[in-house]
Amino acid sequence: MPPTVFLASASPRRQDLLRQAGIGFVLLAPSPDEDSEALEAVNAGEAPADYVLRVTRLKTRAARDRLRRRHPEVAPDAACILCADTTVALAGTIFGKPADAADAARILRALSGTTHEVLTAVCVLRGEAVFEAVQVSQVRFAELAAEDVAEYVATGEPMGKAGAYAIQGRAAAFIEHVSGSPSGIVGLPLFETVHLLRAAGWHRPAFHSALSPSPAP
Repeated sequence: MPPTVFLASASPRRQDLLRQAGIGFVLLAPSPDEDSEALEAVNAGEAPADYVLRVTRLKTRAARDRLRRRHPEVAPDAACILCADTTVALAGTIFGKPADAADAARILRALSGTTHEVLTAVCVLRGEAVFEAVQVSQVRFAELAAEDVAEYVATGEPMGKAGAYAIQGRAAAFIEHVSGSPSGIVGLPLFETVHLLRAAGWHRPAFHSALSPSPAP
């Protein structure tokens, strides 16, 4: 029997992407008393790819402990814990989630008129086996006028988003060009995710169409 996928994220975007790919999952989001944001602190001199992978590994370990507490009946080999984290980087500088509206405006001004990287690390843990990958995409922003930045920040959409924007939201109007994985930019690269899950022993349940003919009597 294939392992159950446990998604260690509260992100509705990642949940929607899994549903889009037809991947069933059980939500294993952090509880309110867990300080997940503390895991996202950047170490001095840390490269963006190293950073996002390290944070994802930390979140995966926290999720493993969470699974043991919430579902003690689930054997480690019967679960695939799926975790991902996304960051934005420009010339080696990491832009995480904005602290407030002023910080969001600062980040957007820095990204204006540039091609920056969106890096998403994915980690799948099954028992003691770890499967991981980092997907990197490039996003080109148009030059943003001051009023564009102010109006966008006022929507509240930048908050809680790496790089202070959501490509699937109003910020799509700022984007001139994308190279890479659209789902990776949103927060979960589906190609890499499916590959890692399969490597961990997961497989998609057989699909039986309601229109399939009934077996002969």
